Amino acid sequence: MKDVVITLPAFATVRDGVRHFFGTRNQPDRLETDAGVTVVAVKQVHGTDALIVDRPLRTDETFDGAWDALITDQPGVLVTVRTADCVPVLLHDPQRGVVAAVHAGWRGAVAGIVLKTLEAMKRRFGSEPSSVRVGIGPAAGPCCYEVDEPVLARLRASFRGWRSVVLECGRDKAMLDLRELVRQQARSVGVEEGRIHSVNVCTICHPDLFFSYRREGVVNGTMVSGIVLLRRQARA
Repeated sequence: MKDVVITLPAFATVRDGVRHFFGTRNQPDRLETDAGVTVVAVKQVHGTDALIVDRPLRTDETFDGAWDALITDQPGVLVTVRTADCVPVLLHDPQRGVVAAVHAGWRGAVAGIVLKTLEAMKRRFGSEPSSVRVGIGPAAGPCCYEVDEPVLARLRASFRGWRSVVLECGRDKAMLDLRELVRQQARSVGVEEGRIHSVNVCTICHPDLFFSYRREGVVNGTMVSGIVLLRRQARA
């Protein structure tokens, strides 16, 4: 049977009061959820804004606008993002009872969307980066993800350690490791290495498991990834 979703038990489990998943192309078109779970999905625009959900939701509630990160402290609110080569990043602060889902393409990653999401979690809920767990999902890997000078110029301008996440392969071209960029950014603000877990699988290399804009040249589909608090967690 083909994989429908991928999980990272080292990142979060039901015993932690959390359920999470990274989707594959074999997910059903309609996301099935448990009774009492409300799915939040929003328009994504490769930006760095985060939607904060800090109140109970109606099951039919929608949000006008565009965000590439969603944060909540509400049990039963499943925050989701869609990707097809970009990096899905899931965050969990077990101390404050907060979760987040982040859509990090190269634009968002270079602009610091993961850093800004961690900042928003701290500002609104008091989450310290040292308490946050990070799950990094399947994405275009450094084996296949070639970028050109416009991307490299923005990376060089925003990330001091840019050389550690690229392999130069020609004039003004390089292979970019988006997952490693996200990992290093998280570590730079205090997320502990042992709390960062990654699915080291390239979406471009595995057409049986993933849609890929780079491989297919069009958006034939996207994968849904998400995280939900199953119960309210005590805050320190």
